[in-house]
Amino acid sequence: MILSRGPKLYSTKRLASEAEKAGWDVKILDPLALTVIVDERGGKIFYRGWPVECEAIIPRIGYSITEEGVRRVRQFERMGVIVMNSSDGITRSRDKLIACQMMSSGNIPVPITAQVVSWEDTNRAISRVGGTPCVVKATEGTHGAAVFLAKTDQHARQLVYQMLERDMRPLVQEYIEESHGKDIRALVVGGKVVACMRRRANGDEFRSNFHLGGNVEKVTIDPDYEKIAIKAARILGLEIAGVDLLESDRGALVLEVNSSPGLEGIEKASEVNVAAAVSERLNELLEKREENKKSQGKNFQSGEIGDNSQANS
Repeated sequence: MILSRGPKLYSTKRLASEAEKAGWDVKILDPLALTVIVDERGGKIFYRGWPVECEAIIPRIGYSITEEGVRRVRQFERMGVIVMNSSDGITRSRDKLIACQMMSSGNIPVPITAQVVSWEDTNRAISRVGGTPCVVKATEGTHGAAVFLAKTDQHARQLVYQMLERDMRPLVQEYIEESHGKDIRALVVGGKVVACMRRRANGDEFRSNFHLGGNVEKVTIDPDYEKIAIKAARILGLEIAGVDLLESDRGALVLEVNSSPGLEGIEKASEVNVAAAVSERLNELLEKREENKKSQGKNFQSGEIGDNSQANS
């Protein structure tokens, strides 16, 4: 099952198509249309009054429904369903500060980032990241939304003030000049980088997002970049992750990690069937679960025989 509010979106359709080719009976359900019922046996999920039963789900939880979507994903986890991208993994990746903290603790290089909790902290935050120009962004957002390049201290203060007034949680981040308007997206599936692309911004835009009209091109990344991308996905607990890397003078820096990466740009740029790689990983997870069940069954039977023979001796 694919949890998505956009059944006609490129990524959703591609994932469904390749999963069906791999032998899965695929259904696409809107996560907000699912009802969670919790009881002493763990609970169930219903869709239009009918219980939902499935072996695996691929969550495509959009930023705007993170909290509600994660609740549904967590319930599937409690039901023993195979979940590609855990509820915790989605939550961690959506909060840029938490993700940054976890990656930094795991010795993954990231741009210097400072949280601003009040307007009085703004000047200190700007100083800590090396001054202006600097990047001002909200802790939550996608497709480059609420991400700005502040070229002066005054501009940075204005952006921070505006976010605070709107109850947003602003971050001030180091600006990597040598990576202006470009980055590398590495698509990680099951602990492997399956596809990469370089994204370049158009015109004066410094954000390279494909959804903002950025250009994409095929790229082969350095093995060190690949290791960093894989480690970032693992630390955040994601089976599927779009890891955005900045090419800095001091090496790769992880800008952020996306738990619902779009497939259109990267499939076209890399010429790699990413959706098929997701289906292959799904089959691997199913096989592992079945092997674990058989192993547990054998251990249980072995224990019973041991108990009986001991009782009869």
